[in-house]
Amino acid sequence: MTGPVIAGVPGAGALALGRWIAETLGVPLIVTVVHPAPSALGSGRVDAEWVADRHRAAQKVLDEARAILQDAPAEYRTVASSSAAHGLHDLAEEVGAAMIVVGSGGSGPAERLFAGSTADRLLSGSVCPVAIAPSGLRDRPASELRRIGVAYVDTPEAAVALDTAVRVARETAAELRLYTVVADEADVLPLVIGRDAERAFSSTAREAYRAALDAALGGLPAGVRGSGAVLTGDVVDVLAELGGDEVDVLFCGSRGYGPARRVLLGGVSTRLVRRARRPVVVVPRSG
Repeated sequence: MTGPVIAGVPGAGALALGRWIAETLGVPLIVTVVHPAPSALGSGRVDAEWVADRHRAAQKVLDEARAILQDAPAEYRTVASSSAAHGLHDLAEEVGAAMIVVGSGGSGPAERLFAGSTADRLLSGSVCPVAIAPSGLRDRPASELRRIGVAYVDTPEAAVALDTAVRVARETAAELRLYTVVADEADVLPLVIGRDAERAFSSTAREAYRAALDAALGGLPAGVRGSGAVLTGDVVDVLAELGGDEVDVLFCGSRGYGPARRVLLGGVSTRLVRRARRPVVVVPRSG
């Protein structure tokens, strides 16, 4: 995690989260605005004038970001591209970014995360972890990174997310908190099999999840503190409700198929990034 953090703006939440992560990791911050590139099918002067206007608008956004960050060290860039997501993708590959940070959509209740269109596209192909700032983050002061949450089950994708979280914990001395969520007994099997059989199945599943959690915790490197909990309920509901007294940021893995080393959302992560109360970092799966 030695490359720079890219904060895609506009979005005060992305700016606040990007600055926090960059300062926490001790890496450079690149504040970036993507504006439209000239179209190959454009109408000459009209197209050029429109692009120039969008470039001026991008510079205005950067000026506003400078005013917000004040004297905080940061590099400011404008990138011309066919889309915001494409521009941020290209910049991340160019500079070897440690992470891309974007804000949530403008709609939705405060302190909830609703990924906008840029985040949606970034979360379908990024080569580096993508962090999404929940709505309302700009109104809350950044704290030290003390608790790193990890959505954990015994899968290769979760293992990659855990490995990334471990590296961050090493650099920040933060505590790891691993969370496994299992369904309620009533949701495990149809009631027709009988309550006793259902309870036995649920108990066995919890024991297996607990064993996997303990094994993951036992494999943590020396000096990295960690704890784990097996929680009950709907996985998205439970993880989305984790508050600031439990985690400062939550890491989760990508889905288990598709291009290697790219972020690809699965069913859980797709819903989680729209509802989480805390910043969520989605980690690309390994090759």
